[in-house]
Amino acid sequence: MRLFVGLLPPPAARDELVLALEAHRPRWPGLRWLDPANWHVTLSFLGEVPDPVLPGLRTRLAGAATRHPPLTLSLTGAGAFPSARRARVFLAGLGGDRPGLARLAERVGAEALEAGAGQTDRRRFTPHLSLARCRADMDVSSLVEAFGTFSGAAWEATTVHLIRSNFGGGTTGGAPLRYETVGEWPLTARAPRGQG
Repeated sequence: MRLFVGLLPPPAARDELVLALEAHRPRWPGLRWLDPANWHVTLSFLGEVPDPVLPGLRTRLAGAATRHPPLTLSLTGAGAFPSARRARVFLAGLGGDRPGLARLAERVGAEALEAGAGQTDRRRFTPHLSLARCRADMDVSSLVEAFGTFSGAAWEATTVHLIRSNFGGGTTGGAPLRYETVGEWPLTARAPRGQG
């Protein structure tokens, strides 16, 4: 099964972002806007994971979660991958405890590799929430600039999710991509003094 490890923004943060995007979406018909129900912050993309690896992966992710405290985050600003002038993905950035988020991403990625899942050529972690995609490079500079001032309310990430990507048949007109949580573990460590 195709898996990744991520954080899910709470409904209030998601709704706030949906409302903020309303004015921008009609002006960008060339973008395929992602379903807010699928919005997530990817900590580690695992790819295809064989079923026999799952028990060990679950154990390692549970252990990683117990060693990290909840994170105070917010959705803020805008950007694009690989760049605003040649975008394939339009995204919202993340504010708040970015160092803690990077440590959590590093830990779950390392634990996944130890379990026999995950990518050995992991890229540098760039915290974001994908909002829209495009099939060909698109200049979204003006959208990034217009939405760059967005600053959402702070929220607390308390749970790490192991998520399965369910593709809708793989053909045009098939069922849309759907994500399914197949495991979740609370972040239970206490924040170090002076944090949290």
